[in-house]
Amino acid sequence: MPGVNTEQNPSERQMRPKHRAGKMFDFSTPGGIVALLIKVLLLGIIDAVAVVAVYVLIGKEQWIALAVFVVLVALVNLIYLKPGLLPAKYLTPGLFFLLIFQVFVIIYTGYIAFTNAGDAHNSTKSDAIEQIIRTSQDRVPDSPAYTVQVLSNGNELGLLVMEPGGDLAFGTAEQPLEEVNASPSSWQQLNLSQIISAQDEVLALQVPVSNDVNEGTLRTSDGQNAYVFISSLAYDEAADSFTDTATGTVYTDDGRGAFRSEDGKALTPGWRVVIGGDNFAYVFTDAQIRDPLLRVTVWTFVFALGSTLLVFALGLLLALVLNHPTLRGKKIYRVLVVLPYAFPAYLTGLVWAGMLNEQFGFINEVLLGGAEIPWLSDPMLARISVLLVNMWLGYGYMFLVCTGALQSLPEDIVEAGTVDGASGWRIFRSIKLPLLLVAVAPLLIATFAFNFNNFGVIYMLTRGNPRFSDTTLDVGATDIMITMVYKVAFGSGGGRDLGLASALSILIFIIVTIVAVASFRRTKALEDLN
Repeated sequence: MPGVNTEQNPSERQMRPKHRAGKMFDFSTPGGIVALLIKVLLLGIIDAVAVVAVYVLIGKEQWIALAVFVVLVALVNLIYLKPGLLPAKYLTPGLFFLLIFQVFVIIYTGYIAFTNAGDAHNSTKSDAIEQIIRTSQDRVPDSPAYTVQVLSNGNELGLLVMEPGGDLAFGTAEQPLEEVNASPSSWQQLNLSQIISAQDEVLALQVPVSNDVNEGTLRTSDGQNAYVFISSLAYDEAADSFTDTATGTVYTDDGRGAFRSEDGKALTPGWRVVIGGDNFAYVFTDAQIRDPLLRVTVWTFVFALGSTLLVFALGLLLALVLNHPTLRGKKIYRVLVVLPYAFPAYLTGLVWAGMLNEQFGFINEVLLGGAEIPWLSDPMLARISVLLVNMWLGYGYMFLVCTGALQSLPEDIVEAGTVDGASGWRIFRSIKLPLLLVAVAPLLIATFAFNFNNFGVIYMLTRGNPRFSDTTLDVGATDIMITMVYKVAFGSGGGRDLGLASALSILIFIIVTIVAVASFRRTKALEDLN
């Protein structure tokens, strides 16, 4: 307007957002200095941890992991030291944890699936050679007696040895004997009572005589005298083979992570090597695992789908009943319905296992008057029991979801159906249910995926039993794929096979991904329909 000064005084003008944002990083102010110090401190901690990690990776000769790690750390420093890049500064922490807990786990599992990792193949070749020599040692008949003192440094033991010539030497399980002038300052000598208390550790202590593993180790049984033990298997580094000094049998590298003789006998332990797709081929070609896996896979789908439908049906039914406007005491009923969902699933599984006991369970003894119904030992009844217990654990969650979805439905649509003369069932089937499915369909997909890998209820209730009688694997009628993977990975009488378990995990991941993608497409079609 004419005559009116519209120019704002800078001191009175509100600071623009970009100016306020810039103020935060103005290091001439106290707040800016604090922000700078915090940033420098956090980056310093990250870089310090990175230096340690780089040292460890170099020691283990993990060059690919080292390169990836260095690039990531350099990228983090660039993002937070370079001005600007504000979105990247906020996204980096989330992306970091995503890479660690999701992407890395999947990639590493995929890598293990293509190896022979397991009980006898868990380390490197050099570690396997050292372990073979250590586990095949016999006392040298004419070995002189060495006067020793057992020393301790925390949890580590060592031997202070007086050699026959009078010289002192000290060594540990990881450090070969080296001449010393006196006992190491940071080590304490164990007295007789301490040696007796740590008898197992003292007996297991093997101190290499030298850097040459074939020269043997010193071992003591009383903490006072030690003798030389030499392996009955001599390692030839040039030929990369072991020779049994008693029989002359030669064990050579078979190219699959083991030293093996001509008659097929292998030395243990072996070492981890890449074997390609052998684990996947084994899954589909070996009848001992293929046939049980097929039955377990079918039951896994039945269990996941049946559990999802049962919890949804019961949760929806209770939501409809307890959402009726004329019902009194809704709050009390809702609390009672949610109670099973509030208890830990692992504890509830154990409680139900006791209640379903064939001879002493509450169900048979009290409710059924002493009947001996094999709820957990008969294959069909065990599967029904698992489904019912899982429904008991999950219907509370589905009740809450369905209650919220029902309360969000527009009342005018329901009233329009009533005015048109539609029955209660027709209103539910044609109006409420389609609208309800739009809201809960993603949760149903998530519930299916969860039940597909619902380890807890299976393991706590039945442990996969009753066991199949036509396979050597510890797999039973109520096992799902994830419990089968657990048994293969962590031992079920035949040892652990991490490579095979990882291959099965990849198969589970593929199956769940395919089902989820197909289900979400169906959900999208449902939304378009409505």
